[in-house]
Amino acid sequence: MLKIYNTLSNQIEEFKPLEPNKAGMYVCGPTVHDFAHIGNFRTFLFADLLRRYLKFKGYAVHHVMNITDVDDKIIRKSVERGKSLRDYTTIYTDYFFEDLYALGAEAPEEILRATDHIPEMVGIVKRLEANGHTYESEGSTYFRINTFDGYGKLSKVKFEGNVVGASERVDSDEYEAKENARDFVLWKAAKPGEPFWETELGKGRPGWHIECSAMSMKALGETFDIHVGGVDLVFPHHENEIAQSEGATGKPFVKYWVHAEFLMVEGQKMSKSLGNYYTYRDLVEKGYSARAIRYLLLSAPHHKQLNFTLEGLRGAESTVARLNDFKQRLTEVQPEEGSTPAIARMAELSLKRFEDAMDDDLNAAEALAAVHDFARETNSSMASGAIKSEDKAALLATIDRFDSVFNIFGEAKKEMLDSEIQALIDERQAARKVKNFARSDEIRDQLTGMGIILEDTKDGMRWRRK
Repeated sequence: MLKIYNTLSNQIEEFKPLEPNKAGMYVCGPTVHDFAHIGNFRTFLFADLLRRYLKFKGYAVHHVMNITDVDDKIIRKSVERGKSLRDYTTIYTDYFFEDLYALGAEAPEEILRATDHIPEMVGIVKRLEANGHTYESEGSTYFRINTFDGYGKLSKVKFEGNVVGASERVDSDEYEAKENARDFVLWKAAKPGEPFWETELGKGRPGWHIECSAMSMKALGETFDIHVGGVDLVFPHHENEIAQSEGATGKPFVKYWVHAEFLMVEGQKMSKSLGNYYTYRDLVEKGYSARAIRYLLLSAPHHKQLNFTLEGLRGAESTVARLNDFKQRLTEVQPEEGSTPAIARMAELSLKRFEDAMDDDLNAAEALAAVHDFARETNSSMASGAIKSEDKAALLATIDRFDSVFNIFGEAKKEMLDSEIQALIDERQAARKVKNFARSDEIRDQLTGMGIILEDTKDGMRWRRK
């Protein structure tokens, strides 16, 4: 049974979805004003790990991610670049998904843009108004937090003396977690030079918090299973989501709140001023692979801070290379018919250890330890020649089960047929005749990388496998 830490209850709980064998999951997606950094991707890859593990456990997953494509920073930057809001945010939305998918994440079932859901946001504000939770000031509509008794139940912050009325309000879309609780804006009155929508609430645009309530409830219902985000979103964003959602519907909003901890870089908070700020593309330019970045970002339990270092990333490169080589060697084994009961038992126990670790609040570190021990024991069996045909099939199936969750092994190279090898050698000889030495060297390197050794003999070029 999957157990997971629920920020709302402050406990590890058994996962019991609202509907048997189904899991609805909402992930707070990117604010698309720039490239996402590796701290962002730690959260998004954890969400991918959770999604994949829910599927591993047999759940039909409905995974929804939002795109925040209107806020103060986006508006400011789009104006500076001389682009419309839609054109500007589309650029960085496309970049985000290019990077996310390059890092091995699966696509959510629904990807929702905030600006496509203005009517749903207005509808929630109208419901809050009818329930006595709002007030208007200078054309903007605010949520009065002292009308919601449960305010603070997610973040566990005590608000006595901080809960105020219309005299103190938060209008900005950008918050610091240390800020005292204030009434927050639901609908912002239009300002000169800013984009706006004409609605029942007047000309304006939504506040940040209302966007996620509207999109999540539209896609998953007024109560759903899992809400995922970074720990930095617990307060005020997720706290405000609960207040406005439950204030509108009178129903519990989310059963399980799951948060990924901060990413540190070289022991410090990531910052451009410190020179330790990395996007995925920065690391690729330095020569690191997507699989190594994914491995490192998933290597620590999500509820613990991860210290990201370039030395650690180099180690991850070696690790994923070893895993891929291991899978390649197992793929190429030509075993005798039959089976070895001890090997089948080892594979079964490894998979159980893996699942036990993941069931324990998605303990990625222990699950990966099970994967590495499985590889070590399988390598020993290959070296001793103990693996039989049925064993090979079972071992490869076990790797596939591991990788359906972590996606770190990579594809085993397809073994070339003798005819394919000879065709490349013939092409190389033809390239040499016309003095196309660049292509000749390219083919030699390709064959060498595939374990094919070329030899010059008095009868011409021959080849052999390593």
